[in-house]
Amino acid sequence: MEEKLLMVKEKLAKYGQEHLLNFYNELSEDKKSELLDEILTIDFKQVEDLYESTKTKPDFTESKIEPIPHITKSELSNEEIEKYTKIGEQIIKQGKLAVVTMAGGQGTRLGHSGPKGTFDIGLSSHKSIFEILCDNFKLAKEKYDIVIPWYLMTSEENHQDTVKFFEENNYFNYPKEAVQFFKQGTLPMLNKEGKVLLNELKMPKQAPDGHGGVFEAMRKNGVIYNMKERGIEWVFISGVDNVLVKPIDPVLTAIATEKNMLVASKSLVKANPKEKVGVFCKKDGKPSVIEYTEISDEMANAKDENGELLYGESHILCNQFNIKILEELANNKLPYHVAVKKASYINENGEYVVPEEPNAYKFESFLFDAFSLIPEMLILRVKREEEFAPVKNAEGVDSPETARNLYNNYYHLS
Repeated sequence: MEEKLLMVKEKLAKYGQEHLLNFYNELSEDKKSELLDEILTIDFKQVEDLYESTKTKPDFTESKIEPIPHITKSELSNEEIEKYTKIGEQIIKQGKLAVVTMAGGQGTRLGHSGPKGTFDIGLSSHKSIFEILCDNFKLAKEKYDIVIPWYLMTSEENHQDTVKFFEENNYFNYPKEAVQFFKQGTLPMLNKEGKVLLNELKMPKQAPDGHGGVFEAMRKNGVIYNMKERGIEWVFISGVDNVLVKPIDPVLTAIATEKNMLVASKSLVKANPKEKVGVFCKKDGKPSVIEYTEISDEMANAKDENGELLYGESHILCNQFNIKILEELANNKLPYHVAVKKASYINENGEYVVPEEPNAYKFESFLFDAFSLIPEMLILRVKREEEFAPVKNAEGVDSPETARNLYNNYYHLS
């Protein structure tokens, strides 16, 4: 271990992060070894670059932003829906679809102490979010006589609790062998001076690397390889917190296949020009999602000849990828975005500090940044009341109450 310690000290000295060993001598032998191993896995050159990125703001003024075409599902004729349903169902029955649910978050904002997927939104059935999502798979099994593989991306923080919850609930009576868990990546959190924070265990404080990390996590954990072995061609990827998500959609799959698109996304029309959502567009000729903070008032209010918003297609994190492009995306590094957060930490005196103001930089990649790596994609506009009931806030907008009402209305439950 002495040799490893010397190696770690050398690495930390090079990047000015020597404080990570401040409490090394207080740790047990096992914890010492764990700390050294973790430090050796951190890419401190990347940490340095990430810190430098906090000093500049992204500039989009030079980018050419244009509207992106979309198809409105409700405007398709009965014949078209019938045709696409038949084509898509054939693909699903052949076992060519898999689903990834990004479930790395905790239910903290909901006042819930476990993984967000274990939260009960208050239905009369008392189903957790995970069970609500699993109902889609059980329905497809019944309808198409196929067991669709379900991959769940967890985090370091909630992995064990998530697996335990599935085991305790007998995988909601879905075949256990069809469910696979894998962990998303993490990145160190930095203080305002660029130093890696220490957590309450006196280890480097790390945070999940954002939903854009799903591609790399799938590659590193052998998920893409596993999918290819199973003959999967299409992979639907979405977040855990939408209780009306439709991950097994024959129409989406068929249109993407017919139009030779490698990526297909669902969108909703913005509720109003000021709604705080990212919207689909073309940025410098490539598909993109532009954040509401980046759109001028003029662009937000611009309308087409039919009186519809030119930039009105909201990104709802419901995206389907062909396995071919998925491999390519997994080998590309997406850019990281910085957020300033409140993060508890151990200070140089060994005291546990809970800050009152944001004190740390957190870095995340966003899945939609991958869109700029493809020439074109399919945008399918769906109805909010049919496919979007997110659970994000304890009360008010996108709360358990709003999600519950949307869910009950859709399924005609009292």
